[in-house]
Order: sequence, then structure tokens, then C-alpha cells
Amino acid sequence: MIIPWQELEEDTLTNIIESFVLREGTDYGLVEKTLSEKVADVKMQLQQGEIVIVWSELHETINLKHIRDLK
Repeated sequence: MIIPWQELEEDTLTNIIESFVLREGTDYGLVEKTLSEKVADVKMQLQQGEIVIVWSELHETINLKHIRDLK
């Protein structure tokens, strides 16, 4: 189930994004970004519709997925 990010409280959204960023361990190139910068990048991707928040009822987990991965 896709959870509309606009319906989440700001603190909840930030916590979900921080958890995702810290869990993923993504490589950001030669210059490491701060947690705040990474969170801002992910928020921008949500606002642009590139990624969505997905709740798995089966696993009772929440994750962020790229929109192309849902098709």
C-alpha cells in the first residue's frame, strides 16, 4: 500500500526518511553528504513523485521505493 507522504506529520516523515537513509548506506560519491542533506534529497524525490512510501501489510514494514520499481 502506498502511503501519501503529504498525509504524514513532518516528524514522522523525517523519521521514516532518516531510517531509510541510514539503513541503505548509499554511496554519495567523492563528497560525503550530511544526514540532513540526504534527508532533504529524499524529500525532494518524494515531492517530485520519483519515490513513494510503501507499507507492506504482509511484513509490517515501511520502505521507500522508486516509482519505476512498482510497475
